[in-house]
Amino acid sequence: MKHLNPAFESIKPNIGSSFTSLRFSRNENAKANTWHYHPEIEIVFVGGGSGKRQIGSSISYFKKGDLVMIGSNLPHCGLTNENTKNDFEIVIQFKPDFLGEAIWKTPEMNKVINLINTSRSGIVFGDDTKKYLEKKIISMHNASSLKKLAKLLDILNELANTDDYTILNAGKYYLQTQVEDNERINVIFNFIKNNFRKQITLEEVSDIANMTVPSFCRYFKKITNKTFTQFVNEYRIIHSQKLLAEQPMSITEICFESGFNNFSYFNRTFKEYTQKSPSEYRKEFSNIIS
Repeated sequence: MKHLNPAFESIKPNIGSSFTSLRFSRNENAKANTWHYHPEIEIVFVGGGSGKRQIGSSISYFKKGDLVMIGSNLPHCGLTNENTKNDFEIVIQFKPDFLGEAIWKTPEMNKVINLINTSRSGIVFGDDTKKYLEKKIISMHNASSLKKLAKLLDILNELANTDDYTILNAGKYYLQTQVEDNERINVIFNFIKNNFRKQITLEEVSDIANMTVPSFCRYFKKITNKTFTQFVNEYRIIHSQKLLAEQPMSITEICFESGFNNFSYFNRTFKEYTQKSPSEYRKEFSNIIS
């Protein structure tokens, strides 16, 4: 069986800059739906829209735009695609040592260091922070030279001093420290991403990971803090949320399109995850469906 290797993204700073700042119009970000990782820390600002994202072992459906910070070598994908209706997306990428070593030893940078350490698990910021920083992020992207760097430091300072955020991967996230784990779990996540619409057996995915079924189950729980069944069901539910919000399909069609082969089980699992039935959830997004 062919293994799906994780995509390593090589990033080069903008000319004349120590970091990268890119602006994408709708559908322009080719990496959005590719499961990939890189040593650079990444801040992603989505100017409106909605969609599905996976950052580490956390998967979710986002709406009303997004502002996330993704730590070094934390795999991620799916922030935007052709259905997200985003106006634009700004992606900021910088290496942990992009300012050299000495500056990180200054007391003024303590909170920013804590922010960067926390980003290893992935951070999503709340709507208030996103709205407050929107103009600053756009202004930073349009600036040049020293002003651009100063504006980035100001943004990092604001992010470091807000409590309007959620950590996406609770507990210790092992992908940050074990290279062999990083590559193995990327293969597993890629396999789930490409096969969640059909039934996946433990024997099948254990073979992909080159492990016995009992060893795989222990390993997967250690890495993600979820059983394999919980993770796959969560991935399917998030996909169904995206379809319910964005596509004029029947709920029965969405059930099977999301990988569930039993409608009652789909309804029960959806309500356990969202505290709403699929029809109740869809009503919240009736203005989105064409």
